[in-house]
Amino acid sequence: MTSLFNKAEYFINRELSWLEFNARVLEEAADPKQPLLERLRFLCIFSSNLDEFFEIRVAGIKQQIENGNEEQTADGLTPLEVFEGIEKRTRELVETQYKIWNEEINPALKEHGIFLCNHKELSQPELVWCKNYFDKEIFPVLTPLAVDSSHPFPQLVNKCLNLILTLKRPHNFHSVNFGIVQIPRILPRLITLPGSNAQTGFRFILLSELIVNFLDSLFPGDEIQAVNFFRITRNSELYIDEEEAENLLQTVEEELKKRNRGNAVRLEIEANCPKELEKILLNALHLDYRDSYRNPDPLNFLHLLSICNHEAFAHLRDRPWTPVIPAELSGKPDLFEVIRKEDILLHHPFESFGIIVDLLQKAAVDPAVLGIRMTLYRTSGDSPIVHALIRAAQNGKQVTALVEIKARFDEENNILWAKRMEEAGIHVLYGIVGLKTHCKMLEIIRKDQDGIRLYVHLATGNYHPSTARLYTDLSLLTTNEEITKEVATLFNILTGLSRFHGIKKLIVSPFNMARRIKELIQREIENTKEGKKSRIIAKINALVDEDIIQLLYAASSAGVKIDLIVRGICCLRPGIPKMSENIRVISIVGRFLEHSRIFYFENGGNPEFYSGSADWMQRNFYRRIEIVFPIEDPKLKEKLNEILNAYLSDNVKARELLPNGKYKRIKPDKEPFQAQLYFRDKARKEQQRQSKGKEESEITIKPIHP
Repeated sequence: MTSLFNKAEYFINRELSWLEFNARVLEEAADPKQPLLERLRFLCIFSSNLDEFFEIRVAGIKQQIENGNEEQTADGLTPLEVFEGIEKRTRELVETQYKIWNEEINPALKEHGIFLCNHKELSQPELVWCKNYFDKEIFPVLTPLAVDSSHPFPQLVNKCLNLILTLKRPHNFHSVNFGIVQIPRILPRLITLPGSNAQTGFRFILLSELIVNFLDSLFPGDEIQAVNFFRITRNSELYIDEEEAENLLQTVEEELKKRNRGNAVRLEIEANCPKELEKILLNALHLDYRDSYRNPDPLNFLHLLSICNHEAFAHLRDRPWTPVIPAELSGKPDLFEVIRKEDILLHHPFESFGIIVDLLQKAAVDPAVLGIRMTLYRTSGDSPIVHALIRAAQNGKQVTALVEIKARFDEENNILWAKRMEEAGIHVLYGIVGLKTHCKMLEIIRKDQDGIRLYVHLATGNYHPSTARLYTDLSLLTTNEEITKEVATLFNILTGLSRFHGIKKLIVSPFNMARRIKELIQREIENTKEGKKSRIIAKINALVDEDIIQLLYAASSAGVKIDLIVRGICCLRPGIPKMSENIRVISIVGRFLEHSRIFYFENGGNPEFYSGSADWMQRNFYRRIEIVFPIEDPKLKEKLNEILNAYLSDNVKARELLPNGKYKRIKPDKEPFQAQLYFRDKARKEQQRQSKGKEESEITIKPIHP
């Protein structure tokens, strides 16, 4: 690379780029074309995203500042400058969030008979009911905490809503004391008031608001002068030295106990909270005013999620989506026979993830199946996947599961399942020291009539039936001998810690992925210099790796046309003359979370397609076990071609990245086209065709090469 590519102005800061992703989530909440409760849901997702951002990313930046780190990242910013940029942009976005709530969403909810009441708006009958509910259901689980000279500030739980009361006590009326009440997590956050129905409307009150009205019973004899809500976000990163940990499972469990007690990184308080009280809270939490965010009610939007899911409000949500069974599998009870004949590529959630669950459940009871090996990064609470593995082990099959117990915020769930699987006789492994096992692969060893055959599933998404209905992902089912042999080799490497060798088809990190991706990009550069066809398309969740970005700049400068569909963080600046003018970056935020990864390389007119679990980030290249696999069947390549083409044609949910790091909506210069809606419509038409037994018309999309 020339020094030209190393200039800071050619890189966007990772953290600020992530905030722009969350800004696109907020845009969905602001979109009046969305169903009302979908807008509210996006408002909640924005808050949830921001919580995790502060728990992990901001916490890390604050540690760098405290340690005196002034090292600049590729974009030229020091940790302090990044923090200042985060603070400024976060305040802008949160202000926008409350404006959307107060001026648009909450008034619209009222128009539809949905009322979120505060304690002052309750009628007398409602007050009587609430007092009875408080006495029976809430009071027994509340613990008032005094804060004075003999009672230090309590260790409050991460992200829990709290009340702080300013108190005067009759025996010492000149001194001011404080009381804290933590809103219990074990109780419903949103309470339906009596008399609510579709005819008269639904009235709700937040648990915190209900408690406010009856605080006298918690501090009898004290004069309550003021009541304010506040919320603390803490550092939630786990700090584990795997090389020093004799028992990784036990070490992770011990670290999880500390998560709710990590250092505070953000204080959220009510907008009307007195400055003196804010100062007391900041001092107790070892924060300063830059860490304090004054917000109106509600302080925690996540408490409103139950409104989004309320059974009475289906007309205010998106039309329910039921994934379909593709034609090649419809009416075929023997999945093994179908996969033997041809590779299957599934596009979730438009095509059902239940096919994978069904395959595993059949394997668990199939006498011909000898063994099952799979990786588990995230799975659901009551996982049919894990139940199938347990049943397979109980049926005498050899079952091995590589469980990633360091999957962020799923550690407890994964530890629980790991223990249950071990009790059932499954051989459970926790991966390689220093690496997260992030790849998604399943291997079923089956003795067919013509010999032992491996059936393999490789995917971009987790073995999580719930999120499979919400995320777009890809699944490959194959018995291709080259692929299945390499998957078996990779399992042996992971379970036996043997050397990495003999793998040509699969691209695997941390072993050869960074090198192979660079080689594929470099080949496009050489092809364009030789006058051959060249083009790169990548659909990923994040683009951060500096080496890849510099190589993409080199490809663009050489004349390679590059389209990047990057859902979240993108540190590359497109559209810079003589640098990245051949690069276009779009991001799509819609009903489903874009999670699939697809890679297209023109290869001089002989296109190659890949899919897999890895984004273009250093952590994916060097600190995780990841797989990118080739798609070689012509029919499946055409399917990927259609998927990429649809996303590149989206002019409704797509936003284009500008050189300044901001995004703009694409203005349709023709008929509006929405990729996710196209795939839903196509799936419905296929379902209709199957039920009617005749062909249905399909939407036409322009080819990639016009």
